[in-house]
Amino acid sequence: MNEIKKTTSIARRINTDFWFKRLGSTIGFDIILIVLIGFAYIWWCHDQIPGGYQYGEVWSFTGNSIMDMVYHITSVNGKVYSFAANEFISYVLPPFVVLLILELFNLFFALFHTGEIRRKLKPLNDLAERAEQLSSIPLDNAEQLAHLEQAISKVSPDSKEIKVKTGDKDLQSIEVALNNLLFRMQETQKQQARFISDASHELRTPISVIQGYVNMLDRWGKEDETVLNESIEALKHESDHMKELIEQLLFLARGDSGRNTLRKVEVNLADVMQEVWEESIMIDEKHVYELKLPQEGNATIQGDIAMMKQSIRIFVQNAAKYSNDGDTITLAVKCEDGKISYMIQDEGIGIMESDVLHIFERFYRSDQARSGETGGSGLGLSIAKWIIDAHDGVIDVLSRPEFGTRFTVTFNKKYIK
Repeated sequence: MNEIKKTTSIARRINTDFWFKRLGSTIGFDIILIVLIGFAYIWWCHDQIPGGYQYGEVWSFTGNSIMDMVYHITSVNGKVYSFAANEFISYVLPPFVVLLILELFNLFFALFHTGEIRRKLKPLNDLAERAEQLSSIPLDNAEQLAHLEQAISKVSPDSKEIKVKTGDKDLQSIEVALNNLLFRMQETQKQQARFISDASHELRTPISVIQGYVNMLDRWGKEDETVLNESIEALKHESDHMKELIEQLLFLARGDSGRNTLRKVEVNLADVMQEVWEESIMIDEKHVYELKLPQEGNATIQGDIAMMKQSIRIFVQNAAKYSNDGDTITLAVKCEDGKISYMIQDEGIGIMESDVLHIFERFYRSDQARSGETGGSGLGLSIAKWIIDAHDGVIDVLSRPEFGTRFTVTFNKKYIK
């Protein structure tokens, strides 16, 4: 089979388009040059009149062609001056002819740039030919298929390093693709295993507490009212915590499977932020809440109102959880540079730089968070990030220990009305 030169027609087409563009620009340049020469001729004629140009002069042209054209100027005192165009043309014609000859040579040699264009396209052509060679490997090549099957069969899903290696150069690209796919599958498997392990650990803690208080009630709580009341409060607290944890797990599971439905409508982000601010003041008297809304601009986006409010609540609750009593928590909405964003800032303990990269991972809590009496499952920020991602938003985190943390969520322009 004869090899097909894939770049030939493309190179010629590119060269032809390039040549016609150059021809158009050359003609345009010549037209502009002729107009400028005409203005120069008129200026030259007026410059020949004694005393130069005077207001009130009258001028006209006679002649049937450029070579026999005569320019007439009648001065203010009635004297007529006539200038033949061929006299001026005799000055400008030689350099103009030289310019035309150079332009013709330039256009002529521009016809033969196909080879140069083909050389520049050669890397793309080689890539395409290589892809074609790989795709045209015959399926009836028993030896190559046997190598590939044998290499795949040796792969163990439990091994730390999954890698397919056939030793066949013709199958190297397929090896790379398979190894990348297997690596992603292994990472997904590790993530799922880690998620299940963390979920089991988080559920085991409240279950153990509930079981302990139930045993204590069974032994002493029937007669001791103090133990009974303490146990009831603890059981209520742990059951609420476990219920919240299960709801968060179900939310993330539905999100992973694509079953979380967003009911997007026009949402005024400033109104939503004000509602969360009013709720926070009502339920939390230990902190000072400030609200900053834009004086100008339309803070309307397309989004799910309930989920948008949930994401803001998560950031606000997180700020309150890691702030001292009396600290200020700021809720703000901004409309700048055609984008809408909201911000939650606190004056709390802050986040270490090494922890910022992981705060949106499921069940992740920094050492400071774990050592404190803050509680929480480590799923709140993961849920908030899922909601923001679903609304095509971007989260920016600025935090320093002993300074506080600021979460800024910016929404893409296409969601702004």
